[in-house]
Amino acid sequence: MGAGHDHGVTESSHERPLWWALGLTAIFLVAEIVGGLLTNSLALLSDAAHMGTDVLALGISLFAVRLSRRPADAKRTYGYARMEALGAMVNGGLLFVVAGYILWEAVGRFRDPPEVASMGMLVVAVVGLIVNLISMRLLKAGSGESLNVHGAYLEVWADMLGSVGVIVGAIVIQFTGFARVDPIVAVLIGLWVLPRSASLMRDAGHILMQGVPKGIDLDKVRSAIGSTPGVRSLHDLHVWALGSTVPVLTAHIVYGPDGGTAKAMRESIASGLNERFGIRKATLQLEASSCEQTVTHDAPP
Repeated sequence: MGAGHDHGVTESSHERPLWWALGLTAIFLVAEIVGGLLTNSLALLSDAAHMGTDVLALGISLFAVRLSRRPADAKRTYGYARMEALGAMVNGGLLFVVAGYILWEAVGRFRDPPEVASMGMLVVAVVGLIVNLISMRLLKAGSGESLNVHGAYLEVWADMLGSVGVIVGAIVIQFTGFARVDPIVAVLIGLWVLPRSASLMRDAGHILMQGVPKGIDLDKVRSAIGSTPGVRSLHDLHVWALGSTVPVLTAHIVYGPDGGTAKAMRESIASGLNERFGIRKATLQLEASSCEQTVTHDAPP
């Protein structure tokens, strides 16, 4: 027995910005790799590595967006909404790998800093900054609505910061000749990326582990259902998310005659869950007597 039977996956409206960001990033990636090799700049090559992961991350994001639109079928009755979290998990892993590589390469450059063509490094970094700012603008709206787009946005954000760091490094080398600023900038970029990669992977893992969605207090949900007239008790209460914005709830509710008909009570509870917590997918099993003693799925406290 349930309420809120719209089990289709909400379509993403952010595919076009992802395509534009992917195109811009891919074009500039080639230019940045060439520029990094010609100028011998690790900071610039580290930024190019970020750009490379951006291209892959944006491609993963687009794949996830398209696949998540597929309707539910006989094998995947909830559809493909979790592709969003899987894409974000992969993107977070890519950021970790790139940050680790940058830190490893920077150690060698601290010991023996090579000559760096600072002016060429500066020109390429400025162009990269412009590309990153455009991509950030394109992805900003979707980053607050989709964990998958947020992962792509975070990749581009890291690149933007990297471009700023490369510009600062190029200026310092140009006017002071202090070549070690190049690996210093690379290390700072890597250290900035690592905790944000961890945060992205933690959020994606929370969804994959069917954790309670952010912004929803399980005790308040329990209290709201329990305060409905006619509700005697409830058990087997579970709240999780299919994706960033699709919370799902299931519960067994023991009810009495003072709450009206089972249909009216179910509709009242479902309406309250939608209004107070934004939970539109609620499956509610109403029972005249508790089945908790014979069958229970509650996790231990």
